[in-house]
Amino acid sequence: MAVAKKSKTARGRKQDRARVAGGQDYEVRYEAKKTGKSALAVKKAVKKVGNARKHVEKRLGR
Repeated sequence: MAVAKKSKTARGRKQDRARVAGGQDYEVRYEAKKTGKSALAVKKAVKKVGNARKHVEKRLGR
């Protein structure tokens, strides 16, 4: 019996990109490099305004 191959979809990808995971170092580093701020500043912004990327970037002055 053959097993059907799973196809890759973009489901959930847009939602994931709209968030900054403050506990994930690679996401914090990416956002820090993108905005020109420190990783600590990004973590503080996530804690202050939540994990919505547009709110974090607004808080960081981008």
